[in-house]
Amino acid sequence: MITRRQSTEIRLGNLTIGGSAPISVQSMTKTDTRNIPATIAQIKELEECGCEIIRLAIPDMEAASALKSIRPKVKIPIVADIHFDYRLALASLSAGVDGLRLNPGNIGDPERVKAVVKSAKEREIPIRIGVNAGSLPKDLPPELTIAQKMVKAAMGHIKILEGLDFGLIKVSLKAFDVPTTIEAYTQIASLIPYPLHVGITETGTPKTGLVRSAVGIGNLLYMGIGDTIRVSLTAPPHEEVFAAYEILKSLNLRQRGPILVSCPTCSRTEVDIVGIASRVQEALNKIDKPIRVAVMGCAVNGPGESKEADLGIACGKGQGLLFRKGEKIAVVPEDELVDALLREIASL
Repeated sequence: MITRRQSTEIRLGNLTIGGSAPISVQSMTKTDTRNIPATIAQIKELEECGCEIIRLAIPDMEAASALKSIRPKVKIPIVADIHFDYRLALASLSAGVDGLRLNPGNIGDPERVKAVVKSAKEREIPIRIGVNAGSLPKDLPPELTIAQKMVKAAMGHIKILEGLDFGLIKVSLKAFDVPTTIEAYTQIASLIPYPLHVGITETGTPKTGLVRSAVGIGNLLYMGIGDTIRVSLTAPPHEEVFAAYEILKSLNLRQRGPILVSCPTCSRTEVDIVGIASRVQEALNKIDKPIRVAVMGCAVNGPGESKEADLGIACGKGQGLLFRKGEKIAVVPEDELVDALLREIASL
């Protein structure tokens, strides 16, 4: 049983973050925010696959203005990603965003920081402080580890907001290096009450990025640390959402859509179990039912080894078993196994 760190609750649009609320899945658009139709289309695609928070880069005033057209067309909370220019933050708030990703210490002029915080406070809009290992302030003590520097930088930004009586805060501390990220989050989790957004940054393409993200995010979640997560991949954003839910499902923290259990194959396998499992996975990607489905290559051990599955198939030479909860319900020719399995899934 995972015991989650109890953070304070904040509201991000219609979503509760922190406290006892479910861990939320976030992604970021990879369109040009100034391209309004493309950005809306991508957000809608992400909504359909379960994304619950979307972050948009706001590089200039044109992008900030585009938010006025984007916000009414989508359902999930929008976070505007702002760097340095306080005017972009003010314009994004006026456009109706649900959250800001902004480091107040990077704005500079205290009066400009006050203006942003005042506007966010009036609208009850949270601010996420996001510290990345690759862009730390240069004046941090050199004797500190990277993780310690990340924590110190975050605490400096937090102090600015707290000094302005602002408490709608969420924090992230991301690095490419997994141990550094875990160390940073572990340190800050005991120092602040605010919700934590968890992720490993710049992990690369799916083949390696999924592993790095699963190890880093999974370890933190298992320790009870994390209120929202993003799997950052050099890939279409829907792949980030799929991966995030798989991480959550593997720790029994969220259940969305099916779980596929499939054997790795061995010399007992007499069918193309890799191809069969791929077909089943593709079909399951279109289903929202929180069920467990098994694809096993051995009719001798398959049903027993996957007895907790709601439905499954165990393949033999020329035919296979269709089973439910480990109990055989039919013997099916090999070329009809997948279709028979999908029919049973549809009937649930």
